[in-house]
Amino acid sequence: IKCEMLTFLTVLRKKSFYVKQLRYVYAQQGQWEDKLTAELKLQIEEAWKDKCHQTSGKINSKEKKMYVLSMFPYPSGKLHLGHVRVYTISDVMARFYRMQGKQVIHPMGWDAFGLPAENAAIEKGILPKEWTTANIEYMRAQLKKMACTFDWDREIATCDPSYYKWTQFIFIKLLESGFAYRKEAPVNWDPIDQTVLADEQVDENGCSWRSGAKVEKRRLNQWFIRTSAFAPQLFDGLSEVNKDDWKDIIKMQKNWIGKCNGHSFTYDLILDGKIIDKLQIWTDRAELLADAKFVGIRSAEFLSSDCDLTNLRAKNPVNGELLPVFVTEKILYPVGSDMIVGIPSDQNIKKPESCRHLLSVYEFCQEMNISTSYELLSKEEAMAKKKVIVQKLLSEGRGGYLTSSRLRDWLISRQRYWGTPIPAIHCNQCGVLPVPAEHLPVVLPYLSGFSKKGHSALKDCTEWLNTQCHNCGGPAVRETDTMDTFVDSSWYFIRYLDPKNSREIADKTLTDLSLPVDLYIGGKEHATLHLFYARFICHFLHSIGLVPAREPFTRLLTQGMVKGKTYRLQETGKYLTPDEVVFDGEDAVEKDTGEPVIATWEKMSKSKFNGVEPEEIFDKYGIDTSRLLILANVPPRGDRNWSDETIPGVTNWQNRIWTVLTSFRKVSFYPRGDRNWSDETIPGVTNWQNRIWTVLTSFRKAKFESDVQTISKEGNMSSEVITKFRDVAVKGVNYHMNSTYFLSSVISILQGFTNDLLKVPDSLKRSSPEYENALASLIIILYPFAPHFSAELWSGFTTAVKEQSKITNSKGIDLEKQVWEQPWPQEKSFDRCYVGIQIDGVKKGHFHIGCVDPSSLTPDFVFAKADKDKRVLKFWKNAKIVSYEISETFSGGITFAINTDKSENT
Repeated sequence: IKCEMLTFLTVLRKKSFYVKQLRYVYAQQGQWEDKLTAELKLQIEEAWKDKCHQTSGKINSKEKKMYVLSMFPYPSGKLHLGHVRVYTISDVMARFYRMQGKQVIHPMGWDAFGLPAENAAIEKGILPKEWTTANIEYMRAQLKKMACTFDWDREIATCDPSYYKWTQFIFIKLLESGFAYRKEAPVNWDPIDQTVLADEQVDENGCSWRSGAKVEKRRLNQWFIRTSAFAPQLFDGLSEVNKDDWKDIIKMQKNWIGKCNGHSFTYDLILDGKIIDKLQIWTDRAELLADAKFVGIRSAEFLSSDCDLTNLRAKNPVNGELLPVFVTEKILYPVGSDMIVGIPSDQNIKKPESCRHLLSVYEFCQEMNISTSYELLSKEEAMAKKKVIVQKLLSEGRGGYLTSSRLRDWLISRQRYWGTPIPAIHCNQCGVLPVPAEHLPVVLPYLSGFSKKGHSALKDCTEWLNTQCHNCGGPAVRETDTMDTFVDSSWYFIRYLDPKNSREIADKTLTDLSLPVDLYIGGKEHATLHLFYARFICHFLHSIGLVPAREPFTRLLTQGMVKGKTYRLQETGKYLTPDEVVFDGEDAVEKDTGEPVIATWEKMSKSKFNGVEPEEIFDKYGIDTSRLLILANVPPRGDRNWSDETIPGVTNWQNRIWTVLTSFRKVSFYPRGDRNWSDETIPGVTNWQNRIWTVLTSFRKAKFESDVQTISKEGNMSSEVITKFRDVAVKGVNYHMNSTYFLSSVISILQGFTNDLLKVPDSLKRSSPEYENALASLIIILYPFAPHFSAELWSGFTTAVKEQSKITNSKGIDLEKQVWEQPWPQEKSFDRCYVGIQIDGVKKGHFHIGCVDPSSLTPDFVFAKADKDKRVLKFWKNAKIVSYEISETFSGGITFAINTDKSENT
């Protein structure tokens, strides 16, 4: 009877499909479609969208905790494909760890202060807060549409007073600790955005990182954070992070920080007996500070414009001696520094080839007829004296921090409205004072509108501006500079842990339980600035006991850009739309003129006509297909060249997975749900006798095939082979998910695994528990990548096998639960292990051994096992082994790589 109904309903389903083109979501209607279409995928996502959003809830175990953090976006209005990529990666990893039993922290928020909002207010007549709030609402809806399982109850926005209250609190703590200060200094002025830029925000061409304008130099009173004081800790802290993830970033950060082999000291600038300024000057000869003969400055821009250089002196912090100040470019200054303490102990210095024309301090003193004498000290004497001097000046607040010559302090002042107000007041009697912590937050005043750039709107808010000094009670005015937005984003990962806490940054119990971040995901372009500032703030907060670890991020995944194809006229560089270009063979030319066109891949931009709207992709292909498209083919760390040519590969793979499950359902005993029954779609059934004959034939075939379960092989396929397919695939998947984060490789493995399952004959599908386990593993692994699609597949899978499943309890699969509740598949531990031998990078042999700890292998052991391999003997016999490396392959093997001294090899 079962076989009769299956045959009967298959005919009816095909007929009803062609008559009405109906599409059924199995989880809703209990009817399975043989063919997967774009329309059906969209219907599947609609049916599952509210069911596939899981979060971990309360975190109560340090061992089970997994903090997965993606860099929060600036709410510019709409997500771009770069956003889609980073948040898809983040969501895949969060879902993966949840299925492994981890308690996952996966928050989202908004880096909501910044210039674009203020510029929009000026240009469009909309207030920054209104513009920002509207953008956040739209982008939040987009992220939810993407099926990202963020912990929305942790959501923050840096423009919310409940958030920037604690940004201001951190600033006050920095000020109290001597790590924040205000001084007049030459600054980088952006003439377009009309604001100050930190040195780090000016590119190698002297242009603004945001507007692209040529930066000008101005002297202004500005607020700085003394990042140089933490240089050694920040340099050494890079040894605490995962070196495999951070290797390129470690190099960039160390280059940015520089070698910490000297100290920075404060020199008072004296003119006519009065202190007119202070200079921070680095030297690697602190023990000889008393022998300094002068202070050298590369450019007058570092001095007040009204300075009389003739009478200007710098006060030596060690002995009070007034040293002459020379503004000169003749001297060889320390790397990255524009000032030097003139200690003439460098007569034997080795100058780089490009600096041969510059003078050492010793040579400069000779040229200027200045004494070149200095105290000669032994190494031990120098170290002892340096220690005494440094400790003395540190205690007196005149510098002494161990740092590098190149690291500059962090300029955080911005002359804009839409930013965190700097919590300070200016009192004529008391000077500059921080706002007391109990008076925080200093809230931005409401503005009715904006009129111009280059002028902080806060200066026009007289009611807000004028205040009372909390120290003397006299009149005072508020600081009108706001903070660099990098300050806001330097600690947001801490606030996520306790976003509604009004008493402190975050409850210490929660920070101790949840920090550091286990996996940080974001753009490669933030590898220097944001990561450096976030590391600095975390080091500082750790130093005052507010967080448990000084390094904020353990593992790091920096993803490359998403690029689009661009077309530029070769002669003028003008960008063209794709419709304006035709190809003459392989050469691109402008359609109307025939002029040569340069075709290349560049960062997506509307002005380059190479942007792609994510919404269009979502609506056309669905969320799951879009997620797979953005992850396939290219590892996360590589740049992604977006092309429609990659789409068929993903959609065809989805069709193959659907075919695998459809085929499995057809041969299953369990028919419920495999029906497309509708009285309206049933045409008159004729030839009843022929149908009875078909029923009997089908029954005999099924009965015969049910006996195949006793047969171990059919052709070259067997249950053992299916198990091997599954274990190799799972091994590769777990290797990449846990180690490399090469999600594109995971997809590639799953595509191959799908092809393997397509080769399995119906008889084994029908009888093999190994096949059921393999198919279940495929669907489960697919879930983090394509959650709706996987959930629908699982629904179809479980109903097909639920009553007569061969999957035993030992597999850990529970057919009564949803796919996201299943345990993550684990590979079988192999009894034997493949060991490949490489000598000087060339594979020379291999052998099999019982499973061992790879670290236990030695050259003697490997040689003994490979002693019958002539190729190994030939290259090894007289070789001198210099070093060897052992690595595991994702398929369970071991590579033993030996490096030899080639000069002694025969």
